[in-house]
Amino acid sequence: MSDWNSEQYLRFKAQRTQPSVDLAERIVAKAPREIIDIGCGPGNSTKVLKDRFPNAHIIGADNSENMLESARQNVPECEFIKLDAGGELKAFAGKFDVVFSNACLQWIPNHARLIPSLFSMLKSGGVLAVQIPVQFEEPIHKIIAKTVKSDKWRGKFTDPRIFYTLSDGEYFDILSELTDDFEMWRTIYFHRMAGVESIIEWYKSTGLKPYLEVLSETESKEFLGEIRLQLEKEYTKQKNGEVIFRFPRLFFIATKNEERL
Repeated sequence: MSDWNSEQYLRFKAQRTQPSVDLAERIVAKAPREIIDIGCGPGNSTKVLKDRFPNAHIIGADNSENMLESARQNVPECEFIKLDAGGELKAFAGKFDVVFSNACLQWIPNHARLIPSLFSMLKSGGVLAVQIPVQFEEPIHKIIAKTVKSDKWRGKFTDPRIFYTLSDGEYFDILSELTDDFEMWRTIYFHRMAGVESIIEWYKSTGLKPYLEVLSETESKEFLGEIRLQLEKEYTKQKNGEVIFRFPRLFFIATKNEERL
């Protein structure tokens, strides 16, 4: 997949940032000194962390040069590094008071390995704080999946998007093997959208990106047109003309116990 587009991603900055605000507010940590933001994107979540913990040294990490360039401009008071969170992280073992990740891990495979790897980056008493979108039952997700697999389009996509998100129970089991001190919860955000076109624009920088980048301009218009027609049937207008864009997200916070070291 080609590099991410920070400008497109930030078209819905307020809505995309709110979950990181909600997650950061739930972190109970005594004056953390070292924090890393895994999958920092254009730096909006990193800025949230800096506002929440102004005295901490905060590193934003991402594997997209475009996102990192934007992040360095948006949050110059923080450090930013290129990092593949799905790779080897031993160099960071025991270095952080908080390991934070907002809407990133769904792009990385093997969470049974990934979560313990992120947890290993914590100091004793450190906190892992994660938010993962869980859109599987929402109309937009089902419509994209159905369209991609249709006879007309499936031949165009030799490398369809894979969703690596696990079930709630699987995350519970992974966390329980790491610590006795963790909590999980879900929040459904009801985003106000001007219409289904806004939902499409939202997804152009995320869920639709792997498909649009392999289609020609003409094919992309036709592909999006089919999705738009289906969305209009599912996302009906409210009395004021807006549509409700439901967006469920899974959160968990886990603290590294000394007795488990």
